[in-house]
Amino acid sequence: MLKLKYLFNNEELAEMVLRNWAYDRESLHLFQYYRISSNAIYPFENGGNNLLLRFAPQTEKLRSNLLAELEFISYLRERGYGVLETVPSREGSELVEAQTPWGSYYASVFKRVAGVSMDTTSLDDQTVFRYGQALGELHRLSSEYSPVQGKRWTHNEVLEWIRRVLEPFPEQTAARAETELLADYFGTIPVTLANYGLIHYDFELDNVFYDQTQDTINVIDFDDSMYHWYAVDIEQALDSLLEAVATEEQGPRKERFLEGYTSRYDLPEEGPSQEACRRFADLYRYARILRSTAEQWEHEPEWLTGLRSRLQLKMKAAASRFGLDISV
Repeated sequence: MLKLKYLFNNEELAEMVLRNWAYDRESLHLFQYYRISSNAIYPFENGGNNLLLRFAPQTEKLRSNLLAELEFISYLRERGYGVLETVPSREGSELVEAQTPWGSYYASVFKRVAGVSMDTTSLDDQTVFRYGQALGELHRLSSEYSPVQGKRWTHNEVLEWIRRVLEPFPEQTAARAETELLADYFGTIPVTLANYGLIHYDFELDNVFYDQTQDTINVIDFDDSMYHWYAVDIEQALDSLLEAVATEEQGPRKERFLEGYTSRYDLPEEGPSQEACRRFADLYRYARILRSTAEQWEHEPEWLTGLRSRLQLKMKAAASRFGLDISV
């Protein structure tokens, strides 16, 4: 997520960035439905089409990662995969580097995808099958993918980023130990073309949209994509799915998800354990929250103090297994 100082609503900034694209000025009232987390997202319209402006400070993102994300999205669309579509700027760019009074920003615009997010569906057998099928197809296409431009970062580069985040915090001994424990563990896991590639990383229910009328899936938010074992995507998706269904339904829904997945791609072999996948996600979340919340100010608004409290609870939960042996 972004540093907390970037979470404040700033419609003047949003409009200034948006002027790089064509838009219906009368649609700017839609800015009230903004959301900010890993990016600022502001909805608007152009010619009656629903669009989303996404932007973030350049200090918060790697340009190479953003370009690689956009290239991967384009690759998926060319192969008929249901994925969000970019809208070029007035100058024909998918990625705009905007200079503003509030600093330098990276920005892109996307069309809204069809359907509703999976977390608002009934999660019946057919829907869950399609959910697993969409992830299997994504991994199949990823296994055949060779980027033309730069690559997204790898799990090792993420671990190195975590080390840098932890440097200013000498008290974070447990997090540092967990980083080295995971680095050593992943160093023992075979990397093959079949089990390792560019993953979505956040293939959770709210990022996957189901269009019931067409029985199709559309996937959004590749902002966290990285090179990792496909098992990480599977674990995160199943975790999201099983959390959303009743206990007695978890077994059948997991089986149905995996049936969908294997209808498109074989389950990867010789990958990391489910626990290792979860431990990586917990550590990465912990480091991002630590970095985001490091700065604090006097007289913070109530929504910000409440957010800090919720994030502290997430950090505590993420750190609960730091330093423990990783099961195989």
